[in-house]
Amino acid sequence: MVARRYLRSPNRPTVLRLITLFSVLGVAAGVATLVIALAMNTGFRETLQDRLLGVTAHISLTRPGSGGIPNYQALAQQLAEIHGVRSVTPAIYQTVLLSFGGEARGMVTKGIDVALEEKTDEALQKLAAGRLDFSPDTEGIDGLLIGKQLADEWKMQPGDYVTLTSPQGRLTPFGLMPRTRRFRVTGVFDSGFYDYDENWCFVTLPAAQSLAGAGDIVNVLEFRLTNPEKAGEIAQAAEHAAGQGYLATTWMDENRALFRALRLEKLVTAIFMGLITFVAGLNILVVLSMTVTDRAKDIAVLLSMGARRDQIRRIFLYQGIAIGATGVFLGLLIGYGFSWIAGSFHLIPLDPQVYAVPFVPFHASFLDGMWIAIAAMGIAIVATLLPAKEASRLLPVEILRFE
Repeated sequence: MVARRYLRSPNRPTVLRLITLFSVLGVAAGVATLVIALAMNTGFRETLQDRLLGVTAHISLTRPGSGGIPNYQALAQQLAEIHGVRSVTPAIYQTVLLSFGGEARGMVTKGIDVALEEKTDEALQKLAAGRLDFSPDTEGIDGLLIGKQLADEWKMQPGDYVTLTSPQGRLTPFGLMPRTRRFRVTGVFDSGFYDYDENWCFVTLPAAQSLAGAGDIVNVLEFRLTNPEKAGEIAQAAEHAAGQGYLATTWMDENRALFRALRLEKLVTAIFMGLITFVAGLNILVVLSMTVTDRAKDIAVLLSMGARRDQIRRIFLYQGIAIGATGVFLGLLIGYGFSWIAGSFHLIPLDPQVYAVPFVPFHASFLDGMWIAIAAMGIAIVATLLPAKEASRLLPVEILRFE
């Protein structure tokens, strides 16, 4: 009761009321800024991870230094029996030169088994135009699927014809000549991930094998898992089951630098934004120290009437806790509210060529908010200890003698 009356008293000096208000606002600003910054970092990490896992394999099994995987169908059926594996699909990756309308650029072609791939690859399930149809036209030209970014840049649409040139040449009487095939654009996929929509295209497995000048082989078996976080242990099991000469890499290995950078950014952000809350804690220390000085006569009277020193100490502890709790509540409210609004309505656009996503994603975590609140309240409580201890040490006789 005494702590509440001290905080709400209209007779407090104006400077004390202002410093108390700034203390609350300081804690609120620190908590809100930290919630928003961590929500943005978590949003980037989760969005990139979800989109990566939607269009890339969780585990890739290859045979380095060999001509590929010849018995891929039987091997895929065998590896699909491993616990935790949702599917195993064969694929051929190769870099080719795509030509259209007098322009040319390097592309990554992925040769796929359409019946298997369309069930697991989210890129094939998100068509912005056309349809998922790789069947040849009346002239025997196979179908091709391109990304939305490439289609927008080159004004391509379903029905257009493109030429793919493979660096894997073929020997002719005139020397080594590159392999070239025409394809018909049948669909445009929109994975939501800029790099893939700009630089990838899909063809059938036989078409990719023909373009590469290879027989009935593939260069990778791609695993999709029920739990991508267990990719490491399942990759070891797949290597053991496949036998000597095979190498399994996980999605975490291939994107380790990206996610390490995001984790480091989250740590640095938490440290620097936490300094705002620390400064607000110093404001609480100042306001309570000034309150002790201003209320010295009241403390002397309470002590002379029989109040215990631990009761005096608790009065100021409650004041600091009240200031900190109010700031934490306001900060969490502002931080989570802004994160939800900005994340739901995509308030902050980005250039997908630079950031891989078209807007800033905000995913506020409950656990982040919990440890932020605990840390902020810890700072507020520590800031109250010194003024509260000094208040309990005041000698009522000395104060009343001069007052």
